[in-house]
Amino acid sequence: MRIAVTGASGRLGGQVAELLAGEPGHEVVALARPSSTYVPPPGVTVAAADYADPVTLRKALTGADTLVFVSSDGHAATVMLHHANVVQAAADAGVGHVVALSGLDVDLESPFCYAVTNGHTEQLLAASGCGYSLARASVYTEFFAALVRGSRRGDAAGGEVRLPAGDARVSLVARADVGRSLAALALRPPSNTHHDLTGPAALSLAEVVAALDPAARYVDVPPAEYVAALLDGGETSWWAHAYATTLESIRLGRWAAVSDEVAALTGRPAASLHDLSEG
Repeated sequence: MRIAVTGASGRLGGQVAELLAGEPGHEVVALARPSSTYVPPPGVTVAAADYADPVTLRKALTGADTLVFVSSDGHAATVMLHHANVVQAAADAGVGHVVALSGLDVDLESPFCYAVTNGHTEQLLAASGCGYSLARASVYTEFFAALVRGSRRGDAAGGEVRLPAGDARVSLVARADVGRSLAALALRPPSNTHHDLTGPAALSLAEVVAALDPAARYVDVPPAEYVAALLDGGETSWWAHAYATTLESIRLGRWAAVSDEVAALTGRPAASLHDLSEG
């Protein structure tokens, strides 16, 4: 079976390509931008393709049986265009199974800036004629840990982590667990449904902060205060918006679901926040 992987020069796509290369009997093709310096691991070949260039995508996907579609990044409107290009190229190339990375929040009415890209991409896949499996990942533990570090105020002996997320809970998932799940789905027939990839528990923001930074305490702040702090620190307006809407979506409980899909797909339990903070 020939398996193509987008975003292979990134951490998640690269992990998936390497995992699949270790499975006997499969040809793994990593899609990377022509300007990329990506060096493939043994057993992986590279095809030049760009999310913004439908011609290169179609050429790279010709002959592929399965596509692991790791989502694009950046402004939501650009991401939607990129995703439409990938889905159309997969359909044109006759790809039989698209394993698509999505998110728990796919509600087109959600405040989360990427919920509309997730939901729209899922709709495109359902109408594409390709078989598909949707990997709806929760918030990555590594991403949220960076948010906590960036929002900390005070000295090492104490301080506050100031985030606008209320008393909501979030089922953080390790990026490596998402990668293993994507690889596992690629080796299965299309499910034509979604798989929720979460950590083993939904933790409160206070519990998350206590695990990541025991010397600090979580403080809920208004979104405007959080955005102002990001902008004052040099963040761009788009990413300040993206982070704030992520946290608003968490505040609304859209990332609190817990499932056992990681274990069901990979044969290993999902890593807990304690596992990662102690590792």
